[in-house]
Amino acid sequence: MDPEAANTARDSLNLAFHMSNLLDTGLDRHTLSVLIALCDLGLNPEALAAVVKELRREPVSSSLPNSSAPVAKP
Repeated sequence: MDPEAANTARDSLNLAFHMSNLLDTGLDRHTLSVLIALCDLGLNPEALAAVVKELRREPVSSSLPNSSAPVAKP
């Protein structure tokens, strides 16, 4: 990518990130960049938005054992 195109892409991402913050979307810069790239590849923006909303509804799973769950002893 030539320097001018890289600057344009960076400026566009910065603008989109600023708008995202104003709208209080909670998206970080990296996630927003990935979503924009997926839209550029032709994915449906409404479908992506639905996936983001669904992922936010799901509880975050952890690889750490739950302190309230019984632990099997060897």
